[in-house]
Amino acid sequence: MNDNSQKGLNRRDFIKIGGMSTLALTLASTGLPTDLFNSNTAEAKEHDDVKLQFNRNGKFKVVQFNDSQDDERTDRRTIELMEKVLDSEKPDFVVLNGDIIEAGCDSATEMKQAMNNVVQPMEKRKIKWAVTFGNHDEDSTPKSGLDEEDMLKVYRSYKYNMNKPGEKNLTGTGNMNLLIKNSKGNRAAFNLWLMDSGRYAPKMIAGQDFNGYPKWDWLRFNQVKWYYETSKKLEKQWKHKVPSLVFIHIPLWEHRYMWFASVDERTEENHANAVKKHNIVGERNEDECPGPINSGMFSAMLERGDVKGVFCGHDHINTYAGNYYGIMLGYAGSVGFGTYGLPDAERNRLRGARVFNLDENTEEVLVDTHMVFAKDYGIDLTANDQSMDPAPLEEEKVNK
Repeated sequence: MNDNSQKGLNRRDFIKIGGMSTLALTLASTGLPTDLFNSNTAEAKEHDDVKLQFNRNGKFKVVQFNDSQDDERTDRRTIELMEKVLDSEKPDFVVLNGDIIEAGCDSATEMKQAMNNVVQPMEKRKIKWAVTFGNHDEDSTPKSGLDEEDMLKVYRSYKYNMNKPGEKNLTGTGNMNLLIKNSKGNRAAFNLWLMDSGRYAPKMIAGQDFNGYPKWDWLRFNQVKWYYETSKKLEKQWKHKVPSLVFIHIPLWEHRYMWFASVDERTEENHANAVKKHNIVGERNEDECPGPINSGMFSAMLERGDVKGVFCGHDHINTYAGNYYGIMLGYAGSVGFGTYGLPDAERNRLRGARVFNLDENTEEVLVDTHMVFAKDYGIDLTANDQSMDPAPLEEEKVNK
């Protein structure tokens, strides 16, 4: 979320709601490119020869990293956590789900260094990956000159990146879907929707400002319509509804509704009822921060019946997930040690990542999802700064 906005606002006070476990959630769901540092990075060629496919045993694993949110001097523990998760889980695909960098970069080179720090764990392990954008990714744009379109070109220039230029004429940057073929390679077994949930609400609509409302952005109607129409096209093409996951940075209003099993009431009793009704597991330590407008995305997904889960970041110290009327809604917390966490000495307790296990031999395909945490790997959780120097870069690439 926007804990430290461009106007220098202080971080919100967090209301910790205790009593929830951070146990794993298991719900049967009803080489740097040559021209990287050229200021005019060329559009990367399409990786048409690179496909996602279930393994011979019919399994596929996705890891979600959210909110690394640092500059070129990334906290070393962020990278350590990413590397240990990748080495332990051995995923087939990784989603960097927004707020990858923040406002601390003073130049285009520093911005690219910050991005490079976070993508190298996958590149070195030859793991396919893609990004979505969050509300902080353009915080350094005024100084660096690189906007999200420029960043997308940089990300796409890496060998194992699977981002596409993004669907044309849609709000946001890089909206796309990625099909995962079955183990035989002849059928679409699963689908990943990667969508840009935006940055901040506009200053005004119809002459009215948003004072008093949440200040973040929301999925716009053209994005919701694109999902809906593309979902129907995929069903027609493959002769079945392709089960899928949606990754967006900013949560839906339904995330909050689910936690309390209510729209208006927000009591401990409401939440206790919600835990039973929606099988909620995980922690909620701050209010959800959706935009001021309900996009209608959940209604569209409910109508289509193909989405098995919607997972976000944005609110770093929320790690919960549950089943909301057949669609799982959840958070991945924050992988980044350089950004806000819990108060005081507990600051880094919830640094982690979310894991998704898929099995093409099951009806729902999404078998389970759970969080893994830095504490599981013995990583130092001290509430301090452990920034590192950027990874060394070849001089010819820096000077281009």
